[in-house]
Amino acid sequence: MSRLDILKTYKLYIGGKFPRTESGRYFALKDKKGKLIANMCLASRKDFRNAVVIARKAQSSWAGVTALNKGQILYRIAEMLEGRKEQFIKELQLQGIGKKKATDEVEASIDRLVYYAGWSDKYQQIFSSVNPVSSAHFNFSAPEPMGLLSVIAPEYQGLLGLVSVIAPALVGGNSIVVLGSNTLPLSAISLAEVLHSSDVPAGVVNILTGDKNELIPHMASHMDVDGIIYCGNDEEEIKLISELASSNVKRTIIYKKNDWLKDMNQSPYFIEKTLEIKTTWHPTKV
Repeated sequence: MSRLDILKTYKLYIGGKFPRTESGRYFALKDKKGKLIANMCLASRKDFRNAVVIARKAQSSWAGVTALNKGQILYRIAEMLEGRKEQFIKELQLQGIGKKKATDEVEASIDRLVYYAGWSDKYQQIFSSVNPVSSAHFNFSAPEPMGLLSVIAPEYQGLLGLVSVIAPALVGGNSIVVLGSNTLPLSAISLAEVLHSSDVPAGVVNILTGDKNELIPHMASHMDVDGIIYCGNDEEEIKLISELASSNVKRTIIYKKNDWLKDMNQSPYFIEKTLEIKTTWHPTKV
C-alpha cells in the first residue's frame, strides 16, 4: 500500500525549546519543481519579543563563562555539525544548491566554528591595553560584550553565512536573536537542533524564521536590544535599520558580503565588532 510522506514542520528555537509560532502562521518551502519540502514557521513580533526577554536573562551568565570554556563549546558545536554533515549537505541540495557547493559550504561552516573557538581566549590580548596617562593612575582598556544582539542572517549561503555571523558574537559573550534566511531556511533550524544538543546554554542563541519585511522594524527598534547585525545589500533596509536603531543608540553592523567562503570573512575583528571597550582608572597612590 502507498503511504503519505510525513513532512517535517520546522519550529522556532527560543530559550532552548522548539515552540510553534504564537501566530499560528506558516509558509511552505518548495523545491525548484514546486514540490513541498517542509512547512516553516512565520515568526511574529511577539515571538521576537519573547526571544528578547529570554536572551536578556541568559546574556550575563554567558558573558561570565570563561574564555576557555566558550572555545570548548564552539568546538563542540563543530563536532556535532561534523557528525551531521551529510544531513546539512542534503538539505542545501533540497533547496537548490549543487552538491559541490553544498559540501564546500558545510565543511567551511565547521572549519569556521573551529577558527573562532581558537580565538576565544586570545582576542582579549589584541583588543585590550594599558594606556599611558600623565597622572598617578593605571589606565586599562578591556573588551566587554555588547550585550544582546539581533541578527538578520544572509539570504544566501544560509548555513555558512549564519555561522560566520553568530560564532564571533558568541565568542564575544553576547546573546543573540537571529532571523534565518527566508530563501534557505532549513539550515537555520537544523543548526538550532545542533545547538540544542551541544553545550550552548538555553536562551543564548534564539533562531526565528519568517518575513524580513515584517520583523526588521521590530529587531531594529526594540529598546532592550543593544546592537543589530544586518547581512545584505538592500539600501532601503539599511536606511530603515539605521534610523530605527538610533532610538536607543543601538550599534549597527552592516555586512554587504556576497561570498562567505572567502578567508577574508573570518577574522578576530568580526569579534571586535560585537564588543565594547571599557576603560578603568586605578590610582597608584592612596
